[in-house]
Amino acid sequence: MRLAVAQIVSGADPARNLDLVRNYAAEAKTAGAELVVFPEAVMRAFGHSLADVAEPLDGPWAEELREIAKDLGIVIVAGMFTPGQDGRVRNTLLVTGPGVDTSYDKVHLFDAFGFAESESVDAGESPVTFEFNGTVFGLATCYDVRFPALFSANARAGAQVNIVCASWGTGEGKAEQWDLLVRARALDSTTFVVACGQGDPETIGADTAGAAPTGIGRSAVISPLGTELAKLGGKPELIVVDIEPSQLYDVRSKLPVLVNARQF
Repeated sequence: MRLAVAQIVSGADPARNLDLVRNYAAEAKTAGAELVVFPEAVMRAFGHSLADVAEPLDGPWAEELREIAKDLGIVIVAGMFTPGQDGRVRNTLLVTGPGVDTSYDKVHLFDAFGFAESESVDAGESPVTFEFNGTVFGLATCYDVRFPALFSANARAGAQVNIVCASWGTGEGKAEQWDLLVRARALDSTTFVVACGQGDPETIGADTAGAAPTGIGRSAVISPLGTELAKLGGKPELIVVDIEPSQLYDVRSKLPVLVNARQF
């Protein structure tokens, strides 16, 4: 399967962010990709109000995303915001394209490193997997990557690939932690990990937003044995990678961590 990772830098304007999706998805399709992964918070970058752009999964922003996927004949994974409870929003990944339409609400909220996502975001409750062209994918969002159980749960539900959409925060050691975590989650779950983060705003001359996690780039595709198959720097960029999900049969026979695991 040929996958694309679209490391963009989204801004405050949801319509302009859709233009970025359209352009990068078209480039991915031209390169032969069947599925393209965008970051968390594509609809609007963190550091801006979220409640005034949040909309249902059948709202105009989501419907336009579906039209882009339909017109291009490619599956798109992208972060948006949907209405939550008590005036908060949900940090949602929408997956849409030929034969696929599903969504995942971020379960683990980023209340760490001086940022309180739970003040404005309502947590999801359940893992989500989906199938496309015979391959099963699991979904995760940013801070979720620090919690191995989600990735193992997706694998036990059949996932061969775990997708992580992120808008990672800056700070001492944070880049190294991201690199380590995406590789570790591949090993924990013996899945491919496709990790797409927001690019670093400073690479395009954009301002960061205080403690808000606005992205560092470093998107990567990781093999089930933790090898980096592709890696980006900080600037906006598209990468296309071929993976072979059938490799998991051999990997899991050699490294049966899902079978050997014990619950305590």
